[in-house]
Amino acid sequence: MKRIYFGTDGWRGVVAEDFTVENVRRAALAFARYVARAERPDAGVLVGYDNRFGSERFAQAAAETVAAAGIPVWLADAACPTPAISLLVRQRGAAGGLMITASHNPYRWNGVKFKASYGSSASPAMVALIEQELDRVYADGTAPLPARGGAVRPLDVRTPYLDTLEKLVDWDRIRKSGLRFLSDPMHGSAAGLLPALFQRNGVSCDEIRGRRDPMFGGRNPEPIEGPNVEPLRHAMHDGRFDAAFLADGDGDRSGAMDPGGRFINAHQCFSILLWHLAGTRKLPGDVAKTFSVTKLVDKIARKFNRRLFETPIGFKYICSLMLEQDLLMGGEESGGIGFRFHLPERDATVCALLMAEVMAWHGKQLGEIITMLEEEFGEHHYGRIDLELKPGQKEKAIELFASDGVAEIFDWPVTGREDLDGIKVYLGDIGWVMVRASGTEPMLRVYAETNAAETTRRVLDAAVVKVRAL
Repeated sequence: MKRIYFGTDGWRGVVAEDFTVENVRRAALAFARYVARAERPDAGVLVGYDNRFGSERFAQAAAETVAAAGIPVWLADAACPTPAISLLVRQRGAAGGLMITASHNPYRWNGVKFKASYGSSASPAMVALIEQELDRVYADGTAPLPARGGAVRPLDVRTPYLDTLEKLVDWDRIRKSGLRFLSDPMHGSAAGLLPALFQRNGVSCDEIRGRRDPMFGGRNPEPIEGPNVEPLRHAMHDGRFDAAFLADGDGDRSGAMDPGGRFINAHQCFSILLWHLAGTRKLPGDVAKTFSVTKLVDKIARKFNRRLFETPIGFKYICSLMLEQDLLMGGEESGGIGFRFHLPERDATVCALLMAEVMAWHGKQLGEIITMLEEEFGEHHYGRIDLELKPGQKEKAIELFASDGVAEIFDWPVTGREDLDGIKVYLGDIGWVMVRASGTEPMLRVYAETNAAETTRRVLDAAVVKVRAL
């Protein structure tokens, strides 16, 4: 049996290889022992799950394990998005939460996310304590579950979640705009949420890929440019919708699409929302972003006199800052954005609602708003390539880019480096390229941002050639 290792957000593994009921019980017992030692165990634990293969069974096993440790447990009565569990943990004053999900990973994967009492990802310090308990679980073993009828209680997650989200935006503006929206939850557990919220407020919203499919239609449930979003692009070509909003497999990462199929990536969504919330609505607070997020955010923050914090990759670092600093919002390259007026947690549904509000407020399509930002702040073209490499190749790539062995990329000389998380190499005024080993998957990620789409492609291709040659 492969050992459990925690990545940037909990533990993930391949179903039936290392992600098994036995290992889920180990992870749940480690969490229960942490709660018993460091939290208020009588406040209980909430357990949720997504639409992946076997998620409800794994969630039941996790809930039974925590209950057997003598901690009150509430188990979601249906699949739900991760931020809904985070929200209810905080609203109910629970000791913490467990979410069975592998987020945006391929269909063969599943995982466990730990949620803290403040309603977001477990902090690095909290994860370290859970890891200590996991070591004890491996040493002591997991005891057979006693018969405890009724120890796991059902929980309606959807109703309080929707009721809370409904209060976050200006529905009167959105309704009067006459805008028509399309929701694409990518067969994940955010299905039905946006149509329910829009329709109960008199706003048109249809949905595609809302049916549960543990294989996600043969595509990864990740809202990034490429094959994953082709079904949505096809649906947008008929001109019936003003915008579409995507959510990943567990509803915490977002993306958007314009009429005609132009994909609005996470960096553009982050930039639009910061521009609107800090500039138009003039909401107070600073900004945080992870190391791989666009430099456009830096420029917008500077315009509105907001302090900018930069963190390693992983929303847990953003969350820590949101708990410590006066932040308006914080986000990451993969589409996760959190807001001070909601949760220190990523939430794709909240992002979609706010993007709809931006459109209604300004009377513009998302692409038109991006053009406005480019005219003021310059063009920012982002790209990412994920490479599955031979053992040891990732480490060699990081070492190479950190050294003078990379003096130029394509025709552009290296002018500086940063190593906050991975290695970011600056190429003068044109932009930057970055390499980083994934914290959740066996691959190397190569990122680039420049002032022209073709330049970004060339920089990425040149960086990949250097990595492949190792």
